[in-house]
Amino acid sequence: MYDRYVFNPRDERCKAPFGAVPCGTEVSFTLRPLAREGFCACTLLVEQDFSGKNEEIPLPPVGDGGDLFSGVYTVPETPELLWYGFRFTRMDGSFVCFGKGGYCAEGQLPRWQITVYDGTFTTPAWFGGGVTYQIFPDRFCRLSVPDPTGMIGERTVHQRWEEPPEHRPNEQGKITCSDFFGGSLAGIRSKLDYLQSLSVTTLYLCPVFESDSNHRYNTADYLRIDPMLGTEEDLRLLCQEAHDRGIRVMLDGVFNHTGSTSRYFNATGEYPQLGAAQSPLSPYYSWYQFRHWPDDYESWWGIQTMPAANENDPAYRAFIVTGEDSVVRHWLRCGADAWRLDVADELPDDFIADIRRVMTEEKPDSFLLGEVWEDGSNKIAYSRRRRYLLGGETNGLMNYPFRTAALRYLTGGDAAAFRDAMEELRENYPPAAFYSALNFLSTHDTPRILTLLGTASSAVPADKDGRAAYRLHPAERIMGAARLRLGAVLLYTFPGSPCLYYGDEAGMEGFEDPLNRGTYPWGQEDKALLRLFTRLGELRRTREALRRGDITYLYAEGGTLAFSRSTEKETVLAAFNTGDAPSELLLPWNGTIATDALRQQQFFVKDNLLHVSLPPLSALLLV
Repeated sequence: MYDRYVFNPRDERCKAPFGAVPCGTEVSFTLRPLAREGFCACTLLVEQDFSGKNEEIPLPPVGDGGDLFSGVYTVPETPELLWYGFRFTRMDGSFVCFGKGGYCAEGQLPRWQITVYDGTFTTPAWFGGGVTYQIFPDRFCRLSVPDPTGMIGERTVHQRWEEPPEHRPNEQGKITCSDFFGGSLAGIRSKLDYLQSLSVTTLYLCPVFESDSNHRYNTADYLRIDPMLGTEEDLRLLCQEAHDRGIRVMLDGVFNHTGSTSRYFNATGEYPQLGAAQSPLSPYYSWYQFRHWPDDYESWWGIQTMPAANENDPAYRAFIVTGEDSVVRHWLRCGADAWRLDVADELPDDFIADIRRVMTEEKPDSFLLGEVWEDGSNKIAYSRRRRYLLGGETNGLMNYPFRTAALRYLTGGDAAAFRDAMEELRENYPPAAFYSALNFLSTHDTPRILTLLGTASSAVPADKDGRAAYRLHPAERIMGAARLRLGAVLLYTFPGSPCLYYGDEAGMEGFEDPLNRGTYPWGQEDKALLRLFTRLGELRRTREALRRGDITYLYAEGGTLAFSRSTEKETVLAAFNTGDAPSELLLPWNGTIATDALRQQQFFVKDNLLHVSLPPLSALLLV
């Protein structure tokens, strides 16, 4: 680990301003090496990632003792990713470099990052401060058992809502995802009051367009709502009634690939018009990339039922994005407020930029979210450095790094590791992107959080049948719920939009998909968990500091973590103990009384210092 006394990139005495900066910003650097090192000169070493340009900027000695080196570097006028470190020189001409790993030889210099972004682009303020609720539409609420007659695909419908999803392959050994429960848009609309009680401000819907699978990530018709979910008018009504309650609607855009049974590919002849798999004369033929027509083509991760679309094909791009009644425009006009881009890694940068531009033209306060599983500021996909957050592409990203760090911390990891991972993200992301990240503990692509937090790794069944049948034992359920309570407080107090995967608040369990995609247990909810999530949503809605406040870490060691969120008007302080022994903390508090908003317990403060004792597996939220 580098010597933070010499240089700490997160200390504004060493580098200012903090973190990512707009194009053309002057960044000051100050280093204080030990006098015994005998350094007489310091040089800032900068590598520009996109241009490949290398720069050396002298940082002259300053101060009476000459023990400080300081200077200013102006970042490029165009978006860029910078990598930087330092070289110290002695009077005899020898030198040593200094970077993230401390002192080292120049060829081994591990560098820090500066993200240079286009600050002229704005991000809508409504998303990051509010609560997002993710729904897998087939499994949330049904009003009647649907009849699949006349719908594409060989669909089966569960008669009983409580049945588990089908996880076994069919007789041909294929997973078809063709079993449906019949959740609908009208069913979601009937539960808007429930969502409002959770203080939800953004409703994120997994795909709703026509498809022969229950997950609908293999789109068959981008301009038609799947008839099992309802109609376009049902979506319009859902958006309208959601808006009446202060809830915006985000749709899932799966634009990297379509379904093989879609009207565009039409491998099984479900649609009357010629598809690309039926004839090279099809108007959709250029949308796909055939190695050998019709049976060898590019597909998503080699899955033949999901042929990959050619996003650079002008006809496809016009249909999805740029045309006058494109898919992106059409559904915004129907009432949607945001798009989530599925597998954003696999979409070209200029394709994403076109989506952002069209969305801004169509609905200036719309929001574009990207699915990225890593740090999106320096992500490399298909040998190319991506530009999601440099301005002109996504407004924010799904925050998988938060989930990864939170899970490690909640299951016995070090609080300092969580802090450092999140501070690195805050340092790398433009502020608007950091505060507009989608934070979550579960999604449709991950096991249920309660299952992960309650099940010991040694207890996980090796086969899928075993995992499908597995339910937490009472002791595991108690442990999982205790950890989830801490995770929920962490999720709702951290910068960015907390996203609740449907049913996590009700105590749903399940390993990997489709086991994590069960039906919502209406009337069988875990009441204690539901009360907690309701209370956290209320606090998020009523406390400006939780929506907009800066974050300051107060303590991070072992199982104990404490941080504050502050605006000019208020401060909220969150503290956590994931360990198995009590934790004693002395925390700063400006006032004479602090109230734990979770238990309505009051603490007396002396000399602006608050002493609290955190029991094992507990959290407090001071307001």
